[in-house]
Amino acid sequence: MILPPSTLIQIAAAGGGLTIDLNRMVVAPSTLIQIAAASAKSGATLIIKNPNFLAPSIMIQISAASRGKVIFEL
Repeated sequence: MILPPSTLIQIAAAGGGLTIDLNRMVVAPSTLIQIAAASAKSGATLIIKNPNFLAPSIMIQISAASRGKVIFEL
């Protein structure tokens, strides 16, 4: 199922954990940061699979926004 970015942010904000596989879904880095921030506020866990195409600086921004609620599956 493909959901729009705004829905992913709403799910995370509502406390729903998400697993996003970047090999199966294209999500802009800025959207990942927003999802991470929403996860931090709600306490939801965000798992990002296959972050191969994310620059390390983006991964750091996502990590900072998530406040410990993100897991990168390398």
